[in-house]
Order: sequence, then C-alpha cells, then structure tokens
Amino acid sequence: MARIPYKIFLSEDEVPKYWFNLKAVMKDLPDPCLNPVTFEPCTAEDLSRVFCSDLVEQELNTTDKYIRIPDEIQSFYKMYRPSPLVRAYCLEKLLDTPARIYYKFEGTNTSGSHKLNSAAAQVYYAKKQGISKLTTETGAGQWGTALSMACAYFGIDLTVYMVKISARQKPYRKAVMETYGARVIPSPSETTEAGRRILAENPDTNGSLGCAISEALETAMKTDNCRYVLGSVLDHVLLHQSIIGLEAKAAMQKYGIEPDIIIGCAGGGSNFGGLIAPFIEDKINGNSNIRIIAIEPASCPSMTRGRYAYDFGDTGRTTPLLKMYTLGSGFMPSPNHAGGLRYHGMSPIISKLYHDGYIEARALEQSKVFEAATIFARCEGTLPAPESSHAILAAIDEALKCKETGEEKTILFGLTGTGYFDLTAYESYNSGTMTDYIPTDEDLEKGFATLPRVPERTGIY
Repeated sequence: MARIPYKIFLSEDEVPKYWFNLKAVMKDLPDPCLNPVTFEPCTAEDLSRVFCSDLVEQELNTTDKYIRIPDEIQSFYKMYRPSPLVRAYCLEKLLDTPARIYYKFEGTNTSGSHKLNSAAAQVYYAKKQGISKLTTETGAGQWGTALSMACAYFGIDLTVYMVKISARQKPYRKAVMETYGARVIPSPSETTEAGRRILAENPDTNGSLGCAISEALETAMKTDNCRYVLGSVLDHVLLHQSIIGLEAKAAMQKYGIEPDIIIGCAGGGSNFGGLIAPFIEDKINGNSNIRIIAIEPASCPSMTRGRYAYDFGDTGRTTPLLKMYTLGSGFMPSPNHAGGLRYHGMSPIISKLYHDGYIEARALEQSKVFEAATIFARCEGTLPAPESSHAILAAIDEALKCKETGEEKTILFGLTGTGYFDLTAYESYNSGTMTDYIPTDEDLEKGFATLPRVPERTGIY
C-alpha cells in the first residue's frame, strides 16, 4: 500500500457543501429544552427572543440529515478551509507503536481554533436578519476571538463577557478580540444585574462560563436589535461544527482509511460532536464497532461524575432548561484549572449519546495533559491548545495499548487549535508549579444543590 501523505487536503470541489444534522440519525432524540417558567418544551417563539430565527430553526430541526451551507458562509470558509488531516508519523515513531495516528487540525486560522466554523455561520444569520449587535461569553478565549473576527467581517458590533480568571491568564486573547473591534468585559462584572448579584454573594470569585452567559444574556435582552450567540453546547452549534467530521471522513475515504477509535476533547461538546457526526451513524444503526471517546478535565468532569438532569445553562438561572450531564449551574471550576473545557454541562446531544452507550467518556488530570502536549509539540512541531491536549493524551494512551497488544488500530483525534495564547499555562507546567485539582464528592454536591426541581409530569423528578 502506498505511503499515506503527511497531510491530506481536500480540493475546493471536495469541501462539503452541507452540514450534518446528528439528530436526524439518532434513534432516540434528546429530551427537549424547557421553558424555565412553564416547564413546557420551548417553542420557536420562546427561543427567538434570544437567538436569531434561522438558528432557532436549525436548533429544532430533527428530520433533515443534511442542511445546506449558504454560499456566503462557504465563501468565508474558503479563507481557511479545508483544514488538513495529518498523519502523526513522528508521534508514531516516538511511541514505537503499530497504531496509525491521524489528527484533524483546526488551528489554521487566526482565532487558532475550530470555533470560527460556527462563529461565521451565526454572525451571517444575524446579518441576514438585520441584527446590528451581538453578545456572547468566552472562557479560554477561542470563541470570543473567532466571533470578533466574524463580526468584523460582517460588520456587527460585539460585546464579549470573558471569564475573569481567563482574562487575567490570557491578556493577549483580549487584545486580539479588541483588535477586531469587540468590547471585552471580565466576568462577573458590575455592568449587569447578574454580575453584581454574583459579586455580592462571592466578591472574590474568579468567574465561570455560567456567570459570563448570564451577563451576556441579560445584555442581549436589554439592548435594542441585539441577540445572544453561544459557542458550544446547543444543537445548532454542533451542526455547524460537523464540517470538521465531514472533511475528515472525506479525506480518509480518499485513501481507504477507516478509523477504529475517534477521540475528542469535550467541554460543551461542539468540536467533539462535529468530529464524530458523520462517523456515528453506522454505530447507531449497528453497522460499526468504532470506539468514540470523549475526554474531559478531571477538575470539571460533567460526564464522568455529573448527573443526567435538567439544568440551567447559566449561573444566573435565566436560560432554558437543558437535559444534560451537568455539575450544576452553580459549579465553579478551580482557579488552578488552566486547560480550558470549564463549562458545567455537556451538550444535550452528546449527553444523550453517552447516556445511551454510543460513546465513552474519560477524565484526565491537567499535569498529564500538559506532559502530552509537550511531547506532541516536540515531535510534531505544533504547540497544541490545552483543550486539544486532552485528546492527545488519550490518543497516546490508546497507541501505547496497541504497542502492548501488537494491534494495528487506526486512531483519529481532533486537534482543535493551537496553544500560542496559552503560554501562561505552559509556563506553569514547565516551571513545575502546575497542580492538579480533582473535586471531592462534597465539592460536587454544592453544584448539584443548584439543580432545579422539575415537576414530575416531565418525567424527571
């Protein structure tokens, strides 16, 4: 068999023209999001108060397997897509493994991550609707950076609430967002009622994505001609990110490659859902034994230690209720958690697939994650994002198992972006000052105590 190229690119004609809707191939759909006042399933009218109408339509679509990517978004994608599928020959050699390791690299744009795939789509639909302002939250900063780029391109004002500890740890992320014209506010802040309330209760808080979502939502609801956009978790975001898996599958098929294991990092679930989307249909239908593994941080273990329940998406308890694996909207990640993936809940789609046994989940400590990141950087040449490095560590572990057993398995993982804005975290690892934090059961109970009581008629409580 001919040697597989180091990098596999699709031609412009081969780039997918449609997104893949995971819900259309699921045997059992996720439970619907609920209105937090009536506890009835959210209607399009409910969601349209917060989100753009086209995004609401995509969020509620359970039947169309493929949804066409508008020409304007396809044109935007051409600036950085297709992204390469890379054979990790140097890593394979270092590990002395018979495994074949591939990674889909989403770090070929200025935002440094996969987030631009959905940012471009969401801002386009806002522009189409005549919206002039958007608000959002960002944790590690990739989403805020991507959205600021898309807003600059389409000419829309943007306010970003950035988790306070991340704003301190990653000042240059803030600088990039501001360069693209965004207003960046560390969260929680004094600019919103939600922020002031959170600070009054906990003045020394370092913030969380839940806090930042509350502030962004409040601002959107109180600002004329403004909507809120979200970078992960929701179904329409996973839809947009399916471009990752569609490209990966097409590139593999060019060379007759079939993955045995697919691995992705999982915070809110968008990049992971996008990577696995076109691969999981056969598994759902019983025609594939592919292993699909979601990797999360041990310090924010929503799937591996969370509860499958309805919960708010934000600390201020204003969002629709989502049925998901969650640590509770009141959960606050440890300040020493530097590896991203800090959201308290998991995408309802990913949660349902995990609950039904189609995917696995694993939680890893950040010091081991950064060790794997360093190994990867030294042999493959790219400094990976801390989030992606969770997947790198799991891929290394699976490749070493192949070395023990002699199995020649094919491993695909998602390299969601680069780590060049994460040097404070790398410096902590390199200096030996990085520590691991694993929440105790008592710590988790504090978050679980914030779970809402949903009436029994919904079948939850």
